[in-house]
Amino acid sequence: LWYTQREVELSALANEMLEANKNSPETWCAVGNCFSLQKEHETAIKFFERSVLVDPEFAYGYTLLGHEYSFIDELDDAMNCYRHAVRIDPRHYNAWYGIGQIYFKQEKHDLALCHFRKAQSINQSNAAIMAHIAVVLNAMKKHKEALKVLTKALEQHPKHPLCKFHKASTLLCLEKCDSALGELDELEAITPTESLIYFLKAKIHRKMGNSHLAMMHFSWAMDLDPQGSNNHIKEAIDKHYQPDELSAENT
Repeated sequence: LWYTQREVELSALANEMLEANKNSPETWCAVGNCFSLQKEHETAIKFFERSVLVDPEFAYGYTLLGHEYSFIDELDDAMNCYRHAVRIDPRHYNAWYGIGQIYFKQEKHDLALCHFRKAQSINQSNAAIMAHIAVVLNAMKKHKEALKVLTKALEQHPKHPLCKFHKASTLLCLEKCDSALGELDELEAITPTESLIYFLKAKIHRKMGNSHLAMMHFSWAMDLDPQGSNNHIKEAIDKHYQPDELSAENT
């Protein structure tokens, strides 16, 4: 429910769990997720802390706590939570994934890749983990290797939005602009209101010299995201998903 942002259903579930059992760590995680979804991270942290007080061996509670600390860039606290989770349960792939995210934020790409691959070794069919492996590979300029990872992920999950988006981004890095636009056309049919699709299309059209189409897609992206809530992702695209010669031009 958190991943699909179904706030009403998540809130109802949390209330039901509170009525049923206040001594369950899962109950406090459900409550914490409600506040996390509202981006009230400090409040969410309090409830996730309560979940591990109820059950100090509840690995998932430490992982959710780590995620919240990571959201507010308290990376040392996040890392401590993730490491505590894997000490409790070495096969808790979410925590290995969280450690990978921290190393990626710190631009320690080798360590990020190592931990994402550790998570994948535990949950081999998880498309989101494979997408993040590809993101790291792209940051390391290993675009062909990233494309192989994403192609394999999409063989298992043909309509996975994150994988399709990053495949299009990777194809742009490899200067396969027509193929990248094809991926984005398919993604647009799946999630037509996602501003990042139009943002990336604009970048591709600009590279191809289609100035009018580039401006049109930038305009659509702005219409869908007028508050700039995806600006941090757009900055990451600019940083990690440009062909080498474009990066050189911008330095």
